[in-house]
Amino acid sequence: MGLLAGAGAVGLHAVARAHAALVKSEPARRAVLRKAPGQVRLWFNERLEPAYATIVLNRGDTQPVATNKARLDPGDPKLLVLDLPPLEPGEYTVRYRVLSVDGHTVDYGYTFSIAPPGGTK
Repeated sequence: MGLLAGAGAVGLHAVARAHAALVKSEPARRAVLRKAPGQVRLWFNERLEPAYATIVLNRGDTQPVATNKARLDPGDPKLLVLDLPPLEPGEYTVRYRVLSVDGHTVDYGYTFSIAPPGGTK
């Protein structure tokens, strides 16, 4: 009985430590793009709570570039999408904050760049 109780406690600890992890992003982290993307798309390993899932896109240290809200893809509750306005060449920072259905919050970010026309990148 004690062994089963201990195994149950270990199982609960593993579940309690789980959180939504980013498994894929478009644009990818540190990507240098020749063409501006129309969306930021983030895939996670767990379903997300739509009311608590955000993406903010900044150019350098300036104010957010996109003013609309991120949304979950209707066909995939693990995919968060932000539609983007036309973007100029430069470096951009993607910041996201998500709450997985298990109640854990993840707040992280990464950068990507858009090369100037005719750029060598």
